[in-house]
Amino acid sequence: MKWPGGHLDGKSVADAVVTDERRRIARELHDVIGHSMSLITVKATVANHLADARPQEVRAALAVIEQTSRSALAEIHRVLDLLRADGDPHQDRLPAPGMADLPGLAAHARSAGVEVDLAVREGAVLPAAAAMSVYRIVQQALTNVVTHAGPTRCAVTVDVDGREAVIEVVDDGPRHGRPPCADRAGQGGHGLIGMRERARMYGGAFEAGPRPGGGFRVAARLPYDPDGSRAPGRVR
Repeated sequence: MKWPGGHLDGKSVADAVVTDERRRIARELHDVIGHSMSLITVKATVANHLADARPQEVRAALAVIEQTSRSALAEIHRVLDLLRADGDPHQDRLPAPGMADLPGLAAHARSAGVEVDLAVREGAVLPAAAAMSVYRIVQQALTNVVTHAGPTRCAVTVDVDGREAVIEVVDDGPRHGRPPCADRAGQGGHGLIGMRERARMYGGAFEAGPRPGGGFRVAARLPYDPDGSRAPGRVR
């Protein structure tokens, strides 16, 4: 059987498939847990500092923690159900996140102190698999903003034209004199690697780095065919 990069025997192909699946599942869990725990950590810190002086804000922070925890558990169960089902058509599965869930991501980031401007332009219906990749890229980009720059202002733009999905997430950098994270643009972080891999799956492009005037920019382009598969083209 032919496999990208050469000919492999049956066992090697099976091992490669298992490895790819493990990476996919690890990427899903990383995005879900990383996003949720970042928001929970921010809100728990707020609650701890304001416990005595501002009990009303503490209750609001706890409400965000509760909502975020429930959402994270639901997504983790969805990923784990994929493992348990093992092809069982009778296994109930939660729907995968997609374009309709982007406002929820923006709302979560706002609850952590990030002013998010979200603009979504859908000139065509994005296939489910590509829509989930768009969701995950935006999710991880916003997680990075919350973790490394918040509180700040952030603009999220998603443009779907029937041939490709283009994503851009830019922030203004930390406020109140907080120094920027020195290793934010490092290529070793799992978040940036995961976003780059999702773009590469579709033969697309990914960029991430500091902005000349301050702040950080993440941009991705995902070409796709109407059936949801990656469009032919050069992988970058």
